[in-house]
Amino acid sequence: MLYSLLLSTRPRQWIKNIFVFPALLFSQHLFDSGYVLRSLGAALCFCLLSGAVYLFNDVLDREQDRQHPEKCHRPIAAGRLPVWVALFSSLLLVLSGLVGSFALHVEFGWVALAYGLLNIAYSLSLKHVVLLDVFIVASGFLLRALGGGLAIQVYISTWFVLCTFMLALFLALVKRRQELVVLSTQAADHRAILEEYSLPFLDQIIAALTASTLVCYALYAMGVGDVTGGGARMQWTIPFVLYGILRYLYVVYHQGGGDNPTAVVWKDRPLQVAGVLWLLASAYGVYSTP
Repeated sequence: MLYSLLLSTRPRQWIKNIFVFPALLFSQHLFDSGYVLRSLGAALCFCLLSGAVYLFNDVLDREQDRQHPEKCHRPIAAGRLPVWVALFSSLLLVLSGLVGSFALHVEFGWVALAYGLLNIAYSLSLKHVVLLDVFIVASGFLLRALGGGLAIQVYISTWFVLCTFMLALFLALVKRRQELVVLSTQAADHRAILEEYSLPFLDQIIAALTASTLVCYALYAMGVGDVTGGGARMQWTIPFVLYGILRYLYVVYHQGGGDNPTAVVWKDRPLQVAGVLWLLASAYGVYSTP
């Protein structure tokens, strides 16, 4: 049962909490142990909260998950994890995550609370509201990024906030598109909101978001309108972001992936290489002598 419980908290999805760390990187405190420990603590809090959300959502969606070709194997849907155990564990994780968040910093605690409440509202009803559902999913990533900055009390660029939200919204909409493709005529049976979407509509929005995300990041990297921008040094990260987004679209449209963004990150080696190169280029841009 413990293994089923751990599996239901989606450990592979914890990689999403990497959005906590850019604030540490760009604040030039990457090699300061105190800041690093606080950032790790913030990521741990989000792991606890996201695990609680996954448990709660799986309890609510267990009937729909049983009709999905892959999600039917989830412990709760498959009957390997009792509902009462999942709910009790979810409550414990929420309380632990919130207590840890407020202990880390009060402002970070409020962000963590907002994250938890937003996801509960999403699970209960807002996931059935067209477009608002993907905006809430994207907001979860934005709150992680904001929380990462508040946990260590550093300035967060407005361009960084915009880039984070645009990228998260892009990923959420691609996920919806691929769910439509994979589930086909049974899409609405698994996730009712999919009935409100269509491939042409989603393709138009994805195209617009692709361009918007790249432009926003380019402006951020060039330091346009932001005194904390990277300028000439950060501009070298732009090709890696461009390649990463285009590679992701290749995986979606040519290989049929994207219904599980985390799986793409874990499996696609070229995308991983681009991510590492972006990280190295960013570290050089931030920490090298002007």
